[in-house]
Amino acid sequence: MLALGKLLELTLAGREPAEKTQLTVEGVRMRWLSEGALEVRPPEARDNGLDLLLSAGIHGNETAPIELLDRLLHDIARGDLKPRARILFLFGNPEAMRRGERFVEQDVNRLFNGRHEQSSGPEALRACELERLAASFFSLPNRNRLHYDLHTAIRGSKIEQFALYPWKEGRQHSRAELARLRAAGMEAVLLQNKPSIVFSSYTYDKLGAEAFTLELGKARPFGQNQGVNVERLETRLQQIIEGNEPPLSEESLEGLQLFSVAREIIKHSDSFHLHLPADIENFSELDVGYLLAEDIAQTRWIVEEEGARIIFPNPKVKNGLRAGILIVPSSDEQLA
Repeated sequence: MLALGKLLELTLAGREPAEKTQLTVEGVRMRWLSEGALEVRPPEARDNGLDLLLSAGIHGNETAPIELLDRLLHDIARGDLKPRARILFLFGNPEAMRRGERFVEQDVNRLFNGRHEQSSGPEALRACELERLAASFFSLPNRNRLHYDLHTAIRGSKIEQFALYPWKEGRQHSRAELARLRAAGMEAVLLQNKPSIVFSSYTYDKLGAEAFTLELGKARPFGQNQGVNVERLETRLQQIIEGNEPPLSEESLEGLQLFSVAREIIKHSDSFHLHLPADIENFSELDVGYLLAEDIAQTRWIVEEEGARIIFPNPKVKNGLRAGILIVPSSDEQLA
């Protein structure tokens, strides 16, 4: 196996490879760009026009997606997986990965779309670098652009595998991409309706990619991900990489639950209090009239929406950031 296929090993050791570029027997070029960043380019005759960005480790302790990308890279480096797409593999927060922590000083996935410019420290610099790497990768004209940012969640979930689909004014969500997500094992998709500061929102909004944040289960340490089943996603990624996906039916999204954002719960002060059990799962239903949260100046969030559910509740975020999202069931009427 080519040494550059061991990107995870290099990243965890904090080492640069001796050779920055290597070729497989089939002529696939692997090029080390920066810490945790590797570009894969197929021979020109095999290139099918897809630019695929696969990122993981934006939160350093979310290891199942990191291990998934590591397996794909090993397969490419051995010649077992023969790409027809250009691919950029990114491990988002190497120092947090080495420490086995979500982040070191601040959450990288709250530092995109201009937020890193308002901050400082190594993770703000890393968010800036990730934007630069993505922008350079997606700079070639007349190509299809796809980005999957892979995560696992802090807490359990009543719907274990789901995706978040960013929003941009004047751009419709794609039925074909939702069908692809369903084939990859996603059980639900949250259709967002406002700008965001996460990585997939940056590549969707600023770089024109079809981009998604994928939540694949609960975060566990390296080597302990037997309970995170990514078989369907791994198979679909192999097919996308090799350009041999089975045909998708755009007419049916059967079994895929769609949700939209009703409200975001923003923590304004240290007085913020979230009235939910510490172990509540994502997608837990909330009754109308439930007092969800309170903050300074008698700010209160009371559930008004029928069928409301909560995802990503986290009262420990910094002031000014989102402490939870209230979502409601949606339909496929607005899909392109």
